[in-house]
Amino acid sequence: MPLTKERREALEELCLSLRKDLVTILHRIQTGHPGGSLSATEIITTLYQEKMYLPAPDDPDRDRFVLSKGHAVPMLYLNLAEKGFIPKEELLTLRQAGSRLQGHPCAHKTPGIDVSAGPLGLGLSAGLGMALAGRLQKRNHTVYVLLGDGELQEGGCWEAAMAAAKFNPGNLIAIVDHNGVQLDGTNDEIMPVGDLAAKFRSFGWETLSCDGHDVSAFSDAVDQAKQIHDKPAVIIAETVKGKGISFMEGKNTWHGKPISDVDYQAALNELGGDANG
Repeated sequence: MPLTKERREALEELCLSLRKDLVTILHRIQTGHPGGSLSATEIITTLYQEKMYLPAPDDPDRDRFVLSKGHAVPMLYLNLAEKGFIPKEELLTLRQAGSRLQGHPCAHKTPGIDVSAGPLGLGLSAGLGMALAGRLQKRNHTVYVLLGDGELQEGGCWEAAMAAAKFNPGNLIAIVDHNGVQLDGTNDEIMPVGDLAAKFRSFGWETLSCDGHDVSAFSDAVDQAKQIHDKPAVIIAETVKGKGISFMEGKNTWHGKPISDVDYQAALNELGGDANG
């Protein structure tokens, strides 16, 4: 169902608020990954706050989410806190010794995390297994897997894509955060990934594309993907690394760079926040 004007505006407002929270937390702890978290803001937020069935983090009928690009977990933690799965005050323990909120998601410690992540290229295989298990158990949940486009340089992703086309789980939706930038440069500089829609299509997937920063367009793409029942679906979400902060946008240097006091003030000025608030 298309988002109402009121719901679209509420999600956009929430995304802006979460961006402010993200840069505040990463500035405070002086570690973390701002670029890829900001590019995935609308994707993760729309899924968690609008599209996914998540009555409780351990409900057997809940939808599943695999953050294969695990370094973007700060935005996932913010959404888990928004859902009430973890206390908001715990967010400042991100990446600290002894915290449940590590720099990559850990399913053994953190409520709401379905699959641990870290090494890139593993999430799609895990999501495929979860989707097939759900089908065998006759459950009605959907499994969403968020991939980075640089991650698709990993051969394991394409082995999983090939296997998914064989087993045709209609409850598996992959999403590619297609921001074109990875740790050491652009994808084209490091290892071009080419036409991802054509590649997934050639593997037998239903392929959709949308603006990954438009909550309505992404919500519509999810709805379309959920109508596909005889094959896996992938949404190529066109995004910008560091979205919302001009000096971070499209810059690989902001993949995992600490946020200085000066940059923090500039970022909050652009986002309409108050560094002293």
